[in-house]
Amino acid sequence: MVKKTALIAGASIAGLTMAHWLNRYGYHVTVVEISPGLRKGGAAIDVRGEALKVAERMGILDKIKAKKITTTVEFVDDQDKCIATMKNFGEDALRQDIELHRDHLMGIIYEAATTDIEYLFNNRIKAISQDDNKVSVVFENGQNRDFDFVFGADGTHSTVRKLIFGKEDLFNHYFGAYFAILKADESLGSLIRGQIYNVPGKMAAYSDKGNAMLIFRSGKLDYDYRSATEQKEILKENFAGCGWKIPVIIEAMISSEDLYFDEVCQVKMSSWAKGRVALIGDAAYCSGFPTGMGTSLAIQGASILADELMASNGDYNLAFSRYNSLFHPFVETIQATIVNGIDFLVPATEEGIRLRNEMVKNL
Repeated sequence: MVKKTALIAGASIAGLTMAHWLNRYGYHVTVVEISPGLRKGGAAIDVRGEALKVAERMGILDKIKAKKITTTVEFVDDQDKCIATMKNFGEDALRQDIELHRDHLMGIIYEAATTDIEYLFNNRIKAISQDDNKVSVVFENGQNRDFDFVFGADGTHSTVRKLIFGKEDLFNHYFGAYFAILKADESLGSLIRGQIYNVPGKMAAYSDKGNAMLIFRSGKLDYDYRSATEQKEILKENFAGCGWKIPVIIEAMISSEDLYFDEVCQVKMSSWAKGRVALIGDAAYCSGFPTGMGTSLAIQGASILADELMASNGDYNLAFSRYNSLFHPFVETIQATIVNGIDFLVPATEEGIRLRNEMVKNL
């Protein structure tokens, strides 16, 4: 039998997980990624719940456990005095999760998704057309190829979603804040634990894992999300005059070429598939990082979709329908937690900061 072919847009956690499963299930898999290699950086992430069971099925759970880290965070004032301490920061209530560096998880899944998988780095999808039998793709390098299926795992600002489902603002829902993440160096100093500093509507954090983060509440801003220059100007304007270590963090972010900046948002869609094209991960159901579940949703969703394709005996419409019906209720439950997450990280008032700190003291 001729192998079915699948193109996955985005060497993301969702994309690499999907690549692993489709390859195992007998597909010829191609992954296209705009970056020259795996995208590095990002804050520490958590793998939770059902996603841990998926990792076990993939044969990578022990490797994930070996990279586990724990995070203790101090909430500090502008004089760097500790107000409250939270051990196992970000851990779920049942402690059924594993925190590790994003780079480590990407490397582990990539290692599980390399054999017989074709990677097209430094490339991207420019156009997609489809009929009942195939999906035709035009790549940025000028190549034209046909695939049985295309899966968009290309993030919140997904090109696949725009080309097949419509404009971004039809699906992306803004939640009143922006954030920036930087993999810091020694210029910010070394810590034995993470620190979080707040003023009303703003948060700055620096971790013992080497990451700096800024978050600020704001109305929707009009800027080019692809312009690093505009992103840095926004950070300078919104954190001007702030104390603690914020001036040093801002300076590091302005001089960095690896800054990640985006809005806090969620992607909500009634269906994640159209024809022979389907979405996974943040492209389909970004939960927003304050939920702490983006990584787990990416792993779990990709696994469900691949399993349903395998079980459908070639009826991809049935597989896509079951993917939607099985996973939508869980996604909606997770997305509903975002407001609590934002209020905890970035209280809007001095009273909110005080109450949050008192809550942490009593944990």
